[in-house]
Amino acid sequence: MSFMTDNHRQRLPDIDSEETDEWLEALRSVVDAQGIERARMLLHELMSEARDLSIEVAPLSRTPYLNTIPLEDQPLYPGNLELEAEIQNAVLWNAAVMVSDANRRLDGIGGHISSYTSASTLYEVGFNHVFRGKESNGIGDALYIQGHVSPGIYARAFLEGRLTLEQVTNFRQEAFKDGLSSYPHPRLMKDFWEYPTVSMGLGPLAAVMHARFWKYLHLRGLADTSTSRVFAFLGDGEMDEPEAIASIAIAGRERLDNLIVVINCNLQRLDGPVRGNSKIIQELEGLYRDAGWQVYKVLWDSTWDKVLARDVDGALLAR
Repeated sequence: MSFMTDNHRQRLPDIDSEETDEWLEALRSVVDAQGIERARMLLHELMSEARDLSIEVAPLSRTPYLNTIPLEDQPLYPGNLELEAEIQNAVLWNAAVMVSDANRRLDGIGGHISSYTSASTLYEVGFNHVFRGKESNGIGDALYIQGHVSPGIYARAFLEGRLTLEQVTNFRQEAFKDGLSSYPHPRLMKDFWEYPTVSMGLGPLAAVMHARFWKYLHLRGLADTSTSRVFAFLGDGEMDEPEAIASIAIAGRERLDNLIVVINCNLQRLDGPVRGNSKIIQELEGLYRDAGWQVYKVLWDSTWDKVLARDVDGALLAR
């Protein structure tokens, strides 16, 4: 046992050393009989129970590689899953065709397909059930859309009749025709995009300051922003940009509960894979938790529920 561990244990007087030894021996027995993963699960459960009992303990920076909300605590889905899946598939198809057709007609025009494909469920659930527009009470929500998913947003707007066939046909050709800009920018498409993103962490920075300003207005009675939220959609590839994480400490310190950051981790970036030999989700969880954020992970869909339920020894979780 290291000196540091011994020193740490002796910082508080032990009023019942026999009970302490029993707890420690129980932990060792679990490790010997059922393995490290079982012991880790029990410790996480104890930490969770301690928080429920209002016992302040240092937060765990990283939690197990599982969905934060367990199956038994998940509410029923509020919408029609089959109908929404059909709509989502139509949007995905149109987005892919838009980019493919633009490159067929103008070689090298570019565009991203995988970003929206991997994040489409997040956006569809948001648009259908979460985001509030300006016609609702208050001033509505603010959306900072990840720039590389713009084809999917355009495809959805086309399905809604907000964009014409000519516009989607002229993807990334707005400088010469009635087309669509590569990324979200109100200067290029003032009637469509509200907030610019993409450039060097602009979206994450602006979202934090936006939420901070809305909180300022509300606390001083200057505007009713109490029901309005700021959503910032980011990708794991852009999180290595210093600007992307520069202001997360501000949000944690000032308790900006009107700010929701959604990071889509599809493990792809422009120049290669993201963290090929580790888990970027775990890394980002630790980063945000240490800055005072509340973090929810969504990793496994319902098809994994039965598989994970049979992982009693933690073999799958340990991989």
